[in-house]
Amino acid sequence: MDILERVFVSDSIKYVGADDPTLTQFEGQYPTEGISYNSYVILDDKIAVMDTVDERGTKQFFDNLKNVLGDKKPSYLIIQHMEPDHAANIGRLSDMYPEMQLVGTMQTGKMLPQFFDGDLTSKFITVKENDTLSLGSHTLRFIPAPMVHWPEVMATYEESEKVLFSADAFGTFGALENNEEWIADSSHYYFNIVGKYGAQVKALLKKAEALDIKVIAPLHGPVHRDDIAFVIDRYNIWSGYEPDRKGIFIAYASIHGNTKKAVLEYAEELKAAGETVVTMDLTKEDVSEAVEQAFLYDRMIVAACTYDGELFPPMNNLLYQLKIKNYQNRKVGIIENGSWAPMAAKKMREYLDSMKNITVAEPMISLKSVRKPSDAENFKALTEAMK
Repeated sequence: MDILERVFVSDSIKYVGADDPTLTQFEGQYPTEGISYNSYVILDDKIAVMDTVDERGTKQFFDNLKNVLGDKKPSYLIIQHMEPDHAANIGRLSDMYPEMQLVGTMQTGKMLPQFFDGDLTSKFITVKENDTLSLGSHTLRFIPAPMVHWPEVMATYEESEKVLFSADAFGTFGALENNEEWIADSSHYYFNIVGKYGAQVKALLKKAEALDIKVIAPLHGPVHRDDIAFVIDRYNIWSGYEPDRKGIFIAYASIHGNTKKAVLEYAEELKAAGETVVTMDLTKEDVSEAVEQAFLYDRMIVAACTYDGELFPPMNNLLYQLKIKNYQNRKVGIIENGSWAPMAAKKMREYLDSMKNITVAEPMISLKSVRKPSDAENFKALTEAMK
């Protein structure tokens, strides 16, 4: 399937976004094999452009726009999200079409002068919940979605073709040209970009339930048509902070390899006990990947060393990230390693106790430098406690 097939909406709603296969780090922190910056044009008596694109996609965006519009001029730019990966070209587009009006929420109007010089506010139309805008045969209905994942965000429902322009919701990492299935990068995207705001996502999903949706057109990734029920079901699970799958995710951070050796041996014991187990070395993998796995599975074990009387930084980083992403509703086991004055378990427990509805399994295992045969009973007890 080529790129345009993956983002095809209809004969009157055209994709004009930019696909960027060269991006390796999104928002300066999340590893990705490219990204798409989606923008769409609705062709009607009055023409509407749905968002712009990142600075990196400027040329591609304006080339696509020219190919679709020719000599026609848009009447409206619908601004669903002011984050620069979607709003960077608002100023240029406004300069190109000075009579074009800008449409967004009140918060969007307040943000425009923060990002752009010149008087854009005189061209700005503020819309609120369920306001509509007729383009001719197409009617746009505006659906504020604050904190999914910025305060100014709104989605837009096109009533005649039943298209939900969903802003960052239902998006995914990865360039369109990679032709990945939506699920491949979507959970990594969701838990790291949107996941903190589960209650707000639930509110948007509740609004979406009242709509007859034939197409979902997000700001990143492919358009959804045949898989709408599946993607909404995933978002319902994820936004409720409920596990996507049953199993134990073991995140470990080892300095010299002894903690790693103990964890991998224990992982095999858990598998022998019938558990699905996924392990991740926090000194090798990006923390965002560990955040994703922690949210996907119903249970987690964290294993780390004491370092300078504190928690080894790779594990500290993971638990910090989970805390600010609202990690909750899980059972967690703890394994620490320390050659003297071990503190890792105490520090890990402090993080977990600050999170909502976390059950810490007992016993917490404390290794002294390496795993010994005398530790076997504690590991067996932890296996039982993790069931």
